[in-house]
Amino acid sequence: MLSYELDHGTKRGTAVPRRVLAQIERLRSVAEFHARAVAADLVTPPTHWNRDLRDPGGKYVACPDAWWDDVGLAWEVDSLDFHFSADGYARTLARNTRYAEAGVSVVQTLPSRLIKEPAAVLRELDSAYRAAAARPRPAVQIAAAA
Repeated sequence: MLSYELDHGTKRGTAVPRRVLAQIERLRSVAEFHARAVAADLVTPPTHWNRDLRDPGGKYVACPDAWWDDVGLAWEVDSLDFHFSADGYARTLARNTRYAEAGVSVVQTLPSRLIKEPAAVLRELDSAYRAAAARPRPAVQIAAAA
């Protein structure tokens, strides 16, 4: 609705709201907003956000919050609200098993750490990136964008 009004109303004084909307347009959560802010300080930032991964046979693996395609590294920001109910926990375990079956390394981060411990999260992601780069890249592919 706000985007429509900005597109169809006067352009005067809309630079800041347009810039903010561009930043949050494809976000899935507030935690992802914080993850993107942290990732901006990485030596090697993710190449993709929220893209489905498929194994060589085309089977769905997962849709990581962030993905480094050059080394096959996934980053999941897993909140207690969405991942630790009985059903959510079961889905998270199934996802992690699919990652393991496909040979994908995964870093899991609680959303609170993005705000309270961003430097530690950066160190973990940089270290995981280096470790992923030191092994053969898993045979997964990014699915075509919908």
